[in-house]
Amino acid sequence: MTYLLPGFLTMASLIVAIGAQNAYVLRTGLARRHVGLVVAGVLGVGGLVTAHPGLLTVVRWVGAAYLVGYGLLCLRNARHPQGLEADGAQRSRSGVLATVVALTWLNPHVYLDTVLLVGSLANQHGAEGRWWFAAGAAAASLAWFTALGYGARLLAPLFARPSTWRVLDVAIALVMFTIAATLVLG
Repeated sequence: MTYLLPGFLTMASLIVAIGAQNAYVLRTGLARRHVGLVVAGVLGVGGLVTAHPGLLTVVRWVGAAYLVGYGLLCLRNARHPQGLEADGAQRSRSGVLATVVALTWLNPHVYLDTVLLVGSLANQHGAEGRWWFAAGAAAASLAWFTALGYGARLLAPLFARPSTWRVLDVAIALVMFTIAATLVLG
């Protein structure tokens, strides 16, 4: 238990900030379409980059390009916002799955946070402690994405208005452009 709580708090501090995944989970939760698929999809990360560290460079550039494209799509949506029902009706199961896979596997911040930072912090707790730390981190991730995805429905009345979608889309676009710039420059 001594390692579980620090793992939980460390991961929670990393994933609560708005980012590509959180924005998509929120958008999908608001639309109430395929939320379980999205929550499950954002939780699977890590082994491939751990086995092939050079892959992180490729993922960084492809991820930056993807984030710019996603930001541009959000800006396009902001020009012609729709209400909640119209937005959610346009997403197919395969489209949602493709987007969540891209936002997970092409997002270098996921690897930096999960594999490098949380992994190295977990290893500081010894052979047994690292697994408890990792379990706490996994619990935080599960709790956050489940709460965000399924809790978004509470915001549905607010997002029934197209103007609210416009604000959200512009904010998401700015976040995507900022993350892409930090990937390219950093």
